[in-house]
Amino acid sequence: MDLVELCYKLSVNFPADETYGLRSQVRRAAVSVPCNIAEGWGRDSAGEFDHGLSIAGGSLREIETQLLICVRFSYGDQKLIPVALEKCNTVGRLMFRLREAVQKRRKAT
Repeated sequence: MDLVELCYKLSVNFPADETYGLRSQVRRAAVSVPCNIAEGWGRDSAGEFDHGLSIAGGSLREIETQLLICVRFSYGDQKLIPVALEKCNTVGRLMFRLREAVQKRRKAT
């Protein structure tokens, strides 16, 4: 959720012509991460949870790529981009460990 908040904050001042482009993509990808985790968890199966984590991981990589594009074009709050990229790393590590645990649980059953 912190990553979602960061992405919204840093994209506030994107150029007007990016309203339906990069700004929208950054925000949708950011929202997608916790939503896919929640959806996978809510399906009440280790396999579905693992799948949700996998999709969230893809969205996380999208955010990282989009943030690097923001750096190249000097879009958004440039001071927040390194913070958001570090948050992506943290979330990615947590999701990786969680996926390992879920996959281990699936193999045990």
